[in-house]
Amino acid sequence: MNNFIFNKLEGSLVELSLFTESDITQEYISWLNNSKVVEYSNQRFINHNFSSCQEYLASFNGSSNLFIMIKTKKDNKSIGTMTAYFNMHHGVVDIGILIGDTLEWSKGYGQDAWNTLISWLIELDSIRKITAGTVSCNFGMLKIIKKSGMVLEATKIKHELISKKEVDVLYFCKFKN
Repeated sequence: MNNFIFNKLEGSLVELSLFTESDITQEYISWLNNSKVVEYSNQRFINHNFSSCQEYLASFNGSSNLFIMIKTKKDNKSIGTMTAYFNMHHGVVDIGILIGDTLEWSKGYGQDAWNTLISWLIELDSIRKITAGTVSCNFGMLKIIKKSGMVLEATKIKHELISKKEVDVLYFCKFKN
């Protein structure tokens, strides 16, 4: 288990809070089934419904891992989610993000959410390294990762297929010090 408490984090544009069952809305499920939203995610291979979302949320129970809802500060609108998977034995946490509301893309919400979570994680005594990965053609994600100060750690060459094209999977990291 963890040695920290996550309640709510505030960035300049977003508020991050724990994802709850009440966040499993038709809108949320529609993000996961939107081919544009999950184009670069392995979620694209799954047809999501209320039950599959409940199961995913339940997978966080009793673990150190976090499933986070992203809401805009200006109108408290749900726009996406984040995950943080901890390996406490090694002091490492792997994070991911999904901005599901396509009307809110390219407005800085993803960057603000990413930076807000990283800033909080880097302050935890138990964390020494933050990691994240994405496919090489996910330019929006690459921009967020690089702007946050993460650096390329490893490349799995031609590791995944996106629209039948071989693409690299890029892994990034940021150390506490």
